[in-house]
Amino acid sequence: MKGLKLQDIFSGCTDRPLLLEEPMSRHTSFRIGGPADMMAMPKNEAELSNLLQKAAANNIPVTLIGNGSNLLVRDKGIRGLVIKLGNMLNEILVEGNKITFGSGVSLALASRKAAENSLSGMEFAVGIPGSIGGAVYMNAGAYDGEMANVVAAVRVMDATGKVTIMSAEELRFGYRKTALQESGLIVTSVTVVLQKAEQQKIMAKMDDFSQRRISKQPLELPSAGSMFKRPPGYFAGTLIEQTGLKGYSVGGAQISEKHAGFVVNTGNATAADVLGLIKDVQDRVLAAHGVLLQPEVLVIGEE
Repeated sequence: MKGLKLQDIFSGCTDRPLLLEEPMSRHTSFRIGGPADMMAMPKNEAELSNLLQKAAANNIPVTLIGNGSNLLVRDKGIRGLVIKLGNMLNEILVEGNKITFGSGVSLALASRKAAENSLSGMEFAVGIPGSIGGAVYMNAGAYDGEMANVVAAVRVMDATGKVTIMSAEELRFGYRKTALQESGLIVTSVTVVLQKAEQQKIMAKMDDFSQRRISKQPLELPSAGSMFKRPPGYFAGTLIEQTGLKGYSVGGAQISEKHAGFVVNTGNATAADVLGLIKDVQDRVLAAHGVLLQPEVLVIGEE
C-alpha cells in the first residue's frame, strides 16, 4: 500500500510531515537502504499511539527505528509505515540518582547529562552511536559496561498504543539481547539508576573512552558499528584479521583497514554488497578457525 492511500490513513496522526518513498539511506549510519513506503516521526507518546492504532486498524506493517546506527536496510526498502523515534521522544527527567530519558535521546547526550549531575554509570555509552531506546533493545555496551548494568525500568507501548512498565528483570538482559526483541513492544522511555561520584573523575573516564574510540575505530566512513558479535573466547575483529580479510571488499562494502571488526561503506555500497561481504567473512573465518561469526547488526527490509 503506497502513496496517497497511506497519506490519507495517517493524516492528522502527527504534526510533523509524513514522508513518502523516503530513502532509508538518509536515516541509517551506514548510509544504505531503499525507500520506506512512508515514514512518520512522532514527537510524543500520544502521536505514536495514534500511528500504531491506525496501522493496526488497517493491517499496515510497522517498522520502528531509533537513530539507525545498528541497522542495515535492504535495497528494496521497507513496506508499510516506518516510525522513527531517534531524536523525537527526547524528554529528560533527573530525580536524585535516577534519570528518565525519552527513548529518542542519544546515548552521547544521556552520558553527558549523567555527568552534569555527577552521576556515574553511563560513561561507557559516551561513544556509542544511536538512541537510548535502541541501546536498551539490544543491550548495547562498550568498555566493560552495558545497559543491563544501569537500567531500572522501561516504559513500553504495544501495537494497540497501550502503555506499561517493564522492570529490569522482565527485560531478561543477555549479551546483545533482551526480551524486547521478541515482544513487539516499543520503548518510549528508559529509567536508569546511577551512583554519585566526582564529576571530574566521570569526565576523565568519558574523555578516555572517547579518545580510545577515535584512535581505534573507523569513524571517518559510514558503518553500523561492530558488525559481528563477540564469539565466546575470541574477538571477532582478531579472527577476521588473522584470516587475512582486513581491507577485503565486496562492491562498495569493505572490512575496515583500521579495525577488522567493522564493515564500512566506502561511498556507494549497497545492502547486497554488505550481505555478500558478511557471508564471505563467515565462510572464511569458519573454515580457518572453526568459529561461525554472528552479525550484531539488525538486517531489515524487503528481500
